[in-house]
Amino acid sequence: MPHLILTDHAERDHLLPLTHTRPVARIRIGLWTIEEKWHAAGFTSTSFRTADHLKKLFPEQASGDRIYVNGAILPDDAFIAAIGALSVGQTLIKDETWLATRTDAAFDPASDSGDTYTDDITLVDRPWKIFQLNDREIRADLHRVRTQRSSAEVPAHVQLIGNDIFIEPGAELLPCTINTQDGPVYIGMDAVVMEGSLVRGPFALMDHSQLKMGAKIYGATTIGPHSKVGGEVNNCVIFGFSNKAHDGFIGNSVIGEWCNLGADTNTSNLKNNYADVKIYNYALGRSESTQSQFCGLTMGDHAKAGINTMFNTGTVCGVFANVFGGDFPHRVIPDFAWGGATGFKNYRLSDALDVAGKVMARRSVELTKDWKEAYTWIHDHYTKKA
Repeated sequence: MPHLILTDHAERDHLLPLTHTRPVARIRIGLWTIEEKWHAAGFTSTSFRTADHLKKLFPEQASGDRIYVNGAILPDDAFIAAIGALSVGQTLIKDETWLATRTDAAFDPASDSGDTYTDDITLVDRPWKIFQLNDREIRADLHRVRTQRSSAEVPAHVQLIGNDIFIEPGAELLPCTINTQDGPVYIGMDAVVMEGSLVRGPFALMDHSQLKMGAKIYGATTIGPHSKVGGEVNNCVIFGFSNKAHDGFIGNSVIGEWCNLGADTNTSNLKNNYADVKIYNYALGRSESTQSQFCGLTMGDHAKAGINTMFNTGTVCGVFANVFGGDFPHRVIPDFAWGGATGFKNYRLSDALDVAGKVMARRSVELTKDWKEAYTWIHDHYTKKA
């Protein structure tokens, strides 16, 4: 099977700050990242074409027979089949959007010529699409899991409403209530659901993550690997390696990796006038409508919120931001910002990297030289715009 190169295209800049620190195909939606969805579909050899500052971390295998695929596309059965059927030199487009090209030569994505793909495609081209599409993707990913293996038994002390649950080996479910009538529930390997937790599907708790005692989870929500979550959560995606361990509400939100939300941090996800929520778009340099009444917080990697932090509807919080204090901060929190409602100053890079190293070490992950270089590039190029 040809090597698959998951390619950042026009969608990438509209997904900032989430794509400051990852290729588009490393976005988690449903159970898996987009890259992992391709792996599950049988394309196990993958690499990335991504932004220059990320190339050392996510290198491209640019030789031999390979297929470049728009990394923002959520692969369904029809698109997977179309990619598998591509011949060398063939390009797929849809409505002037470049989808894929198979080649054994040098390549740059183009969107103005090729064969028209006639089936529907789903592009993750804005942050709010991540939680909006999460219900569909949890169901699709779990369907694929069930074709490969069987669930562990549900412990007798779990109050299960419905029977649409899948439990991986090593997961620990203490006395809790899980309702699968509105959607499936997936509990990952070595994950823990502590006593008193209340869960309504669709929901995915990924490997090595924890629901804290008394957590209240509404679907469609995904908690990525190595995370700890408590309080009330509604239709959110947490990429992984992040903590919201205490009481407080987050809804219709996307939280990156290595984030921490302090006790009683709350997000607003609905405006008092019930108007459609607007959020800031880095690529446009202005806010745009989500065309939805519900949108909470978009938080980039390594951002932190102190206790009792309040985030307004449609807040975008940049990478390495450190937010604290009373009242609502501005709805656009710059990358490497330090402060709150009274204003922000730049977070000194050396201090930010020192904290990141300590946080990552707690999960036995090294802050490597390449990551330091990537974070430094983001700091140098984006704090000047704050």
